[in-house]
Amino acid sequence: MEDKITIIEGPPPLFESVPEGWVWGLNESPSLAGVVATRLRTFNGPALLERCHRAWRHNVPMHLEYRNEIGLTLEAQIVAARNQPTEEGDLLILWVRLPEDEFEYEAELDPDEDDLADDPDDDLEDGEFPSV
Repeated sequence: MEDKITIIEGPPPLFESVPEGWVWGLNESPSLAGVVATRLRTFNGPALLERCHRAWRHNVPMHLEYRNEIGLTLEAQIVAARNQPTEEGDLLILWVRLPEDEFEYEAELDPDEDDLADDPDDDLEDGEFPSV
């Protein structure tokens, strides 16, 4: 079983804080970590989402593999996923668990503004997201 999704091209993922209350339920862990979200372009979002669901049904953790700014390969555990079809292709939204010392918030989301629960197509520009 494939237990990871690998970013194959593009910049490192941007991790966004998630102000939604349901995210706190995903953060049950013996280690201190934060749950953040990232958006990735993909050719076949439903297939990647099914891989996550299959792993979780078998109690196997799913991971996002990516390279940081200096080229080191890192992994983050995926705790939730959603596929959003767009005109440009599928947009995979992943909620991942990262130790708090491993990320900086790129954008603080205001609960009164649009967040990941809204339509992600509103702010998309070509080439903005990494691809898997």
